[in-house]
Amino acid sequence: MKVNELEVNYSRPEETDGGKAAVRIKDLDRDDQPRERALKYGIGSLATSDLFAILLRTGVKGIPVTDLCRRILRDNEGSLHTMERRDHGYFLRFKGLGPTKALQLEAMMEIIRRYRTEEPPERPQIKDSGDIVELMRPKIGNLGHEEIWILLLNRRHQVLRMARVTSGGLAASVFDLKLILKEAILEQASALIMCHNHPSGNTHPSGQDDAITRSCCEGCRAVGVQMLDHVIITAHGSYSYKDAGRMSG
Repeated sequence: MKVNELEVNYSRPEETDGGKAAVRIKDLDRDDQPRERALKYGIGSLATSDLFAILLRTGVKGIPVTDLCRRILRDNEGSLHTMERRDHGYFLRFKGLGPTKALQLEAMMEIIRRYRTEEPPERPQIKDSGDIVELMRPKIGNLGHEEIWILLLNRRHQVLRMARVTSGGLAASVFDLKLILKEAILEQASALIMCHNHPSGNTHPSGQDDAITRSCCEGCRAVGVQMLDHVIITAHGSYSYKDAGRMSG
């Protein structure tokens, strides 16, 4: 597929190949600089050549990196499939591409190859508290100190990410609601499960555990994330607030 943006020329009218050097990337209007446009409008707004320009970062004297990347893509008819077949020696033919930048482009092509052949990760799905315990007991069930973890889930209650948010002492760990909500928002999670361990082996929740649960439920509601459960895990037992009918979220 042809890339129409390849014909865009950022040189000033008086700066032709036979005259002055092409305009440098830092001389462009900020909205014309790939990095600035990506930050302002999102990475998907950039042309393919500008994506490569962000990777290579700099050109050489008289050849801005944006011009260099357009030349490379133009030589490949705007096709990443064609460019993928190129070897190290091919890239070295372009003025402004030394061994390091050539390797950067080759590395990008290799990432594309591996992405195409990679299978999507198998995400565990949480159906009940038993699934939570099975997933988390190997991590925290037999620790000698307390840790609080969160499971961040999508709409199908598949685990997007597991995150340890605090690590404490023998009897308690610091609860940081802002950190938990930040992690959920950054992951764009639809639901959240909190887990923590009791090194004593006692699965009964404390008054502090109850307060943490209420606080997290309220915080999750405020940001549109459903808190599904809070599970206390030990080496030989567990306690689920949801199973006990004590979830207020």
